[in-house]
Amino acid sequence: MNKIDKLSSVLEKLNKNGVTPDIRDEALDLVKTITPLELSQAEQQLIEKGMKPEDLRHLCDIHMEVLKDELEKLKMKISEGHVLNTLINEHDRILEFLIELDDINMRIQNMNSFNKDRKEFKRLRELSISILDAEKHHQREEDVLFMEMEDREVTGPPRIMRMEHEDLRQKKALLKKYAHDVENMNFDDFKANVDEVSKYIVFNLRDHIFKENYILYPTALETIEENDVWNDMKNRCDDIGYCSFTPNY
Repeated sequence: MNKIDKLSSVLEKLNKNGVTPDIRDEALDLVKTITPLELSQAEQQLIEKGMKPEDLRHLCDIHMEVLKDELEKLKMKISEGHVLNTLINEHDRILEFLIELDDINMRIQNMNSFNKDRKEFKRLRELSISILDAEKHHQREEDVLFMEMEDREVTGPPRIMRMEHEDLRQKKALLKKYAHDVENMNFDDFKANVDEVSKYIVFNLRDHIFKENYILYPTALETIEENDVWNDMKNRCDDIGYCSFTPNY
């Protein structure tokens, strides 16, 4: 049994039985020896065998445990202005938004009534717009990065990321709706709705960013080897455009 087949077998056991101590140790020992590309290929094999992409979402948790220092190594391999460098920098800004969203939501949950003069409500509206403004980021991933990976027959991870984009897109739209409709809502209902959608976005978007930073982007760099392709991808990204919060690109 080759390395990818072994990992596929471990992932199937994790999905079926959960993260038991024995399976976790087996997975950790194996994952420490594989590359992001090999992990992606294993996930792709499972999808091709009939496993639903959503059933793979939590399976990269084990891999993440051994990748905590890998992002800096990746950034050292790419230049300022590289497609991946820009995407990583945008992730940094989005993570800052999520920290603030978590804090604003906690403050709102401690309120007893709506007061339009409280700065938290204005900032919630601003954050909802900023988080939604990541659409250009997602479009560059989907229409440029993911397509190049799929052209090289790396289809599993992009498929999962697209699915998560759509799921998060709906939740972000809900957050904006609630943030802008607070004056027309029962305040207890508003608090409950904002709490649910904010916690969902914070948890799942952080998880999504982690998977892209530590698994998908390294896989892309390993898979797309030609500098002229990356240069062409940069031009296509320029045509799509950037976010209001994108650092220098």
